[in-house]
Amino acid sequence: MHNIQITISYDGTRYAGWQIQKNANTIQGEVEKALKKILKEKVRIIGAGRTDSGVHAKAQVANFRTKKDLPLTKLQAALNSNLPKDISVINIKKVTSKFHSQYDAKSKVYRYTILNGRVEDPFLLNYYYKVPYKLDAALMRKEANTLLGKHDFKSFQARSAFSSLKNTVRTIKRISIKREKEFIYIDTEANGFLHNMVRNIAGTLIEIGRGYLPQGSMRKILRSKDRRKVGPTAPAKGLTLMKVLYG
Repeated sequence: MHNIQITISYDGTRYAGWQIQKNANTIQGEVEKALKKILKEKVRIIGAGRTDSGVHAKAQVANFRTKKDLPLTKLQAALNSNLPKDISVINIKKVTSKFHSQYDAKSKVYRYTILNGRVEDPFLLNYYYKVPYKLDAALMRKEANTLLGKHDFKSFQARSAFSSLKNTVRTIKRISIKREKEFIYIDTEANGFLHNMVRNIAGTLIEIGRGYLPQGSMRKILRSKDRRKVGPTAPAKGLTLMKVLYG
């Protein structure tokens, strides 16, 4: 059996997330369908992480096993010919039999994009959340630094996960907030993320940046472990998985 790693870029607008579902279009479903057509065998791909409905990826990593030994350049070309135009395999390589896209990942980097202005950009509509109110990026940056390191992020997980997920401790290795003209980018690298964690952090930072939550709120929210104290969940379309880091 050959273990193949692929890196996938996709626009998640039309899809119900990464994970395969009945009666719904998903990224995993589309890639597996294309592989079955090419390889003439049923293939299950393993993704580094599950992106939610409407969330995008610049470089999602996945791996699959196959009996076929096709030239990788031809396999990549065949995949891209059989995938929808909003999904693309941007890299492909053989890896060791032990490699596992999810379990071997050391960290993931997500970016949340905010348009902090009143005029929409028609070319980027699906990739940002518009906030017309003036945001204090410096204050957002200061409050975000509170999240660095190993913490219990229970406050920032989706309400739907409260009863099922017991371990809510994660380590944020890096979080940066930068403004480029009217865009604000929140980049977060962590060893793992809870469901809706990045979007809840972004929503809270927006509330802080516009003055709805006072300085020092992020520390209090983190310590409270209470989802009710967090700002609203920012829309999925502003979130992109930028890269998955190994080794």
